[in-house]
Amino acid sequence: MAQVGLKHTYLALVDADGKIISGEKGLSTNGLYTSNAKDLGTASANITNLSQAGTQIFGDNGMVDVSHSKSFPQVAGVWNNLPFDVKSKILGRESDGKGGYVEALTLPRVALIVESETLDRQHSFFYAFSNGQMNESALNLQTDNASEQRVTDSLTYQSFGDDRWNGNGIKIFYSGDEGFKKEDMLKEVMGGYSATPSNA
Repeated sequence: MAQVGLKHTYLALVDADGKIISGEKGLSTNGLYTSNAKDLGTASANITNLSQAGTQIFGDNGMVDVSHSKSFPQVAGVWNNLPFDVKSKILGRESDGKGGYVEALTLPRVALIVESETLDRQHSFFYAFSNGQMNESALNLQTDNASEQRVTDSLTYQSFGDDRWNGNGIKIFYSGDEGFKKEDMLKEVMGGYSATPSNA
């Protein structure tokens, strides 16, 4: 089925047990950060390695099987203007309390969902990653001239496997399915997310 656009991205920090981190240490009171017009939204999310080509198995002078590996996609995302605290937290940059930030020895675990839509805009596809790490590999800063030289937040996400998903790093949700509930999806992917967590 064809799809169009990038409607939202959803981010959360998760702990070693896969539970969402909320409050001051998380990305918001309930732990979930959703891209929005105030922060200028998400420009693109290029998902690669959705599946791997199989390894051909030969026997008796012919190909008899294909060995398949698990899928651990990467997402090259561009956010137009992530809040500084959100970007710092998902990249594992720790404050020294004096305005300085340095990357932590242990990078944080991040859950990510990328939402696109069907052509008629009636339903959504959600590309969900429950566990992974985010990095920013480069910045290309240039002087303003006749035009503003804006640099957006270009980050790369590497997914890790999830035992609940046959060890794969991605699960795809479709809102057109009868049993789909967005809150159930968020709870599964974002480690027990609740809109009103008791520990907020």
